[in-house]
Amino acid sequence: MSAVTNSYSVVNPYHLKKLLRVRKAQSSDINGIYDVASSVGTSEKISEQGFLIDDYLSKPFYYKKKIGHWIENLEYFYVAEYDKIYGFMMAYTKKEWLKENPNWIQDVYWNPEFDLSWLNNFIVVDKTAVFADLTGMGIGSLIYKRLLEDLKVEGIEHIFAETIISPQPNFASLQFRKKQKYSLAGFRYEKYNNILYTDLIYHKKAE
Repeated sequence: MSAVTNSYSVVNPYHLKKLLRVRKAQSSDINGIYDVASSVGTSEKISEQGFLIDDYLSKPFYYKKKIGHWIENLEYFYVAEYDKIYGFMMAYTKKEWLKENPNWIQDVYWNPEFDLSWLNNFIVVDKTAVFADLTGMGIGSLIYKRLLEDLKVEGIEHIFAETIISPQPNFASLQFRKKQKYSLAGFRYEKYNNILYTDLIYHKKAE
């Protein structure tokens, strides 16, 4: 279920991708980012459509404040924009991620064949979202392309991403990992809002 209807009432969705430009998020984007997040971050989690773990509709002021904090503090936070914001992606550097999740490396059950030296310098793609009615149209991939360009300049070679498989699997996210040619590096358990989640940890080289 989408909380935001008619997200492309003016622009033909099949032409939209060609019109979008990807840029770094700014504080003026908070409401637009929130609209996207609240279309896929609701109390109803639809595996095939993809979802964000939080219910953004439940506390608008709280989540808009969080979005503002992320914009201010994260180096890699992008939006895809034409006449408005249609999608976003946020990623953490290793330093940023371990500040929020200090035991993350130790908590992951790493694949025995995974090269642990790849943990020396990395980013974690934490959230990727587009309007619920535009899922699967390549908008996420467009933002991802910009991320890869920036990582190449910065010399960051390794990307991680997590996908929930329990208590409800995020099939759309799993499909996106496959499309972007990630490899399964491990898994971990995390407790969030008193719910135990199982996350698959994916890795790919930034090429």
